[in-house]
Amino acid sequence: MTVTAADHRYLQVARTLRKEIVEGVFPVGSQLPTEHELCERFSVSRYTVREALRRLRDDNLVSSRPRAGTTVVPRDSTSSYAQDNMTINDLLAFASGAALDIESIRMIVVDAELAARTSLPEGEEWLAVLGFRQAVGAEDTHCWTEYYVNRAYAAVGRMLKRHTGPIFPLIEDLFGVTVVEVQQDIGAVAVSAELAPRLDVAVGTPALEVHRTYRTSEGEIAQVTINTHAASRFRHSTTLRRVKG
Repeated sequence: MTVTAADHRYLQVARTLRKEIVEGVFPVGSQLPTEHELCERFSVSRYTVREALRRLRDDNLVSSRPRAGTTVVPRDSTSSYAQDNMTINDLLAFASGAALDIESIRMIVVDAELAARTSLPEGEEWLAVLGFRQAVGAEDTHCWTEYYVNRAYAAVGRMLKRHTGPIFPLIEDLFGVTVVEVQQDIGAVAVSAELAPRLDVAVGTPALEVHRTYRTSEGEIAQVTINTHAASRFRHSTTLRRVKG
């Protein structure tokens, strides 16, 4: 297990256990190994193991009781977000209702065109996940989706073939980060010749591009998504209320 100067040992232990919980090595209701067994497995002190377990408890992945051990519990999907970021929870619920049909997953180097579209640094490597989103039970393609995932979290790509929901909660679980801000921009475009057959519309059909940039609590960009919707299949609704005072 690689440890850097910027990454404490207990966080490495917590990340490994978190990954195993997410992958089902330790399913909900099962018990984690004892503190002694974890000390031997990771060659760390009891203090380090206890700090790692505390981190998992803080993330609401496990619960611990004296003489009863540490048990994996169902994860509350809203537990990772502050109350003033409820729109992120709304986004999570919306994305969970649309299945992602992946067409390709590969590492790319951001070129000038993609940098202009996403504001990602030109020349950097990012994981590109391309495919279609379709509302559960619907027959028509919902939208064409482009995910660009920070190289630091590219290992998430190995799990996407069997993952049906949005990607950013998976990044949170695997790497111990928290997405605290999503910047969303919506703009009008014309469907290109390349994209027209994918959306089953004519070239030049009006469409809307929804750009979202996901930032962690450290200010780092975890992922950028671009969803392209045929205009006739997309409606964005916002309710505004006057604040008294």
